[in-house]
Amino acid sequence: MIVFFDYFRQCNLPAVALRLVLAMLFGGMLGIERAKKGRAAGFRTYMFVCMGAALTVLLSQYESMMLYGPWNSVAQEVGIRTDVSRFGAQVINGIGFLGAGTIIVTGKQEVKGLTTAAGLWASACMGLAIGAGFYECVILAFLLIFLCIRFLPSLESAIVERARNMNIYVEFTSLDDVGAIISQIKAQDAQIYDVDITRGKEQYAQRPSAVFSIRLNQRRAHEQVLTAISELENITVIDEV
Repeated sequence: MIVFFDYFRQCNLPAVALRLVLAMLFGGMLGIERAKKGRAAGFRTYMFVCMGAALTVLLSQYESMMLYGPWNSVAQEVGIRTDVSRFGAQVINGIGFLGAGTIIVTGKQEVKGLTTAAGLWASACMGLAIGAGFYECVILAFLLIFLCIRFLPSLESAIVERARNMNIYVEFTSLDDVGAIISQIKAQDAQIYDVDITRGKEQYAQRPSAVFSIRLNQRRAHEQVLTAISELENITVIDEV
């Protein structure tokens, strides 16, 4: 470990201030990347989660220090015992409820918010490390998490674009059009292994739709496949999900 950080690993005012400021800055910087993409959990949410987790560990350290220090005689008299790791464990469990609120299933049967939920969970874990004064781990963790959020989406998109498996969401005017859509998909040298059809509701002016899970026999640009299918007259919306 770096000796320079030894003073700031203690439970003193400068160390507490440094940890909370780091939690605010690192959490906020992760949240900025999500806010730029219009995600539900953005700048302030990440900041609050990271600072709250850091504050939880600081509280556990403070209580441990007090129970074995000024409060020791009273604690022994009443038999109080504390496990500082329980505070962090409750943060890890509790952040799941917050993360679950960012995950939604759209009308296209597409799951959104998983990356945001995972980012919140990672931000909370980073806050715990900051609160514990594990600065070396915090700096490395922040760099890796920021790398995943900022730079890896383009790599992920490139990998997905070259994948043979596709999920295609299609809206059309009538259920009678399903046969033509299936024929057009097969004409693209693709196999259909699952179809999820949703009937439209006329009273809500909702058109029928379907999600086709297909596998391309040869690697092709997904945009070419979507363009070929969209040439059918009765298709109103088509998108990859």
